Amino acid sequence: MKKVLTIAGSDSSAGAGIQADLKTFAAHGVYGLSVITAVTAQNTQGVTAVENLTNAIVAKQLEAIFSDIAVDAVKIGMVSQAKTISVIAEKLTEYKAPQIVVDTVMVSSSGYPLLEPKAQQVLVRELLPLAAVVTPNIPEAEVLSGLKIRSCDDMKEAACCIREMGPQHVLVKGGHALGDPVDVLFDGAEFTILSGKRINTKHTHGTGCTLSSAIAANLAKGLSAAEAVCRAKEFITMAIEHSLDIGRGAGPTHHFYGLYEKSGML
Repeated sequence: MKKVLTIAGSDSSAGAGIQADLKTFAAHGVYGLSVITAVTAQNTQGVTAVENLTNAIVAKQLEAIFSDIAVDAVKIGMVSQAKTISVIAEKLTEYKAPQIVVDTVMVSSSGYPLLEPKAQQVLVRELLPLAAVVTPNIPEAEVLSGLKIRSCDDMKEAACCIREMGPQHVLVKGGHALGDPVDVLFDGAEFTILSGKRINTKHTHGTGCTLSSAIAANLAKGLSAAEAVCRAKEFITMAIEHSLDIGRGAGPTHHFYGLYEKSGML
């Protein structure tokens, strides 16, 4: 069984972060490992507090995993602080971690800031060059590239700018645009346009975490980056289509719908 590590924050409502990542890994038939960077107080209505773990315990978690277990892929999510980012980059380089997917989490879907401003340049300088795939949404791609994104051509231009920062592949996600979402994948030579359909639901908590984790799981299983992204997009579409009406706000996606359906549980 392939082993995939998530490095991210914990979500008390289990719709995003570490919990969503581990659910995604399980749904893909890979063994999930975790390094927790922060504990958040959040639910379907938003994030109310964040407590960052110390850099020492983040480093110790990474050492515990890599000194014992052969990791096949890594997903990086919420890393709020500059020094934490440096510690993660140092350890991933030391242990030659393969197939790293960086989800550039900057702000929660409810608007809570999750990346300190001074940490942004450290993320660009130290994590993006390690990435097999980086997965910014449109607002994040605008911040990283310094460009305003209003069209698919703008997404392509932003992807080119971000690709120059060192990642092998850039996936600019179009879910924040109006109409049916279009994602743009760039490998430094070719663009792949991934069209989707807009699903009429407010229950989209944790979609970014789930997509990037699905990409990491697919890379661990030996798929190419392009195929890993395409399969992950199919997975998140299914999970959103059957999302769960839990809580008073934006509920989580249904990570196990496909498995439940096949087993006859639904």
